[in-house]
Amino acid sequence: MSLIGNVIWILFGGLISCLGYIWGGLILCCTIVGIPFGLQAFKIGIATLAPFGKSVRSNGASIPGISCLLNLIWLIFAGIWIALSHLLFGLLLCITILGIPFGLQHFKLMSLALAPFGRDLI
Repeated sequence: MSLIGNVIWILFGGLISCLGYIWGGLILCCTIVGIPFGLQAFKIGIATLAPFGKSVRSNGASIPGISCLLNLIWLIFAGIWIALSHLLFGLLLCITILGIPFGLQHFKLMSLALAPFGRDLI
């Protein structure tokens, strides 16, 4: 079931969304300060490519204080806007019965977009 969901997801916007995140990550990686944020954009982009059958979990390999600070910076400059876009698309997709599984994937990506440091899509 997750294979069919991921194929439909890719065909109807997942690939374009992934390319947008990758492009944003490349722009962020042009500066030394932006590299950690660019890597998180790459992570969200790869998660956006095939979200079905995966869940957001803490990776446990990060330092909590630094992750918290970086998540706060991410939230202020990009996270809130990315999360709001996933919220909007999730709500729009949940209007129809066929769109509910895709809307739920947007809600999952929204939680990752709010605080990507110290979390992975597994």
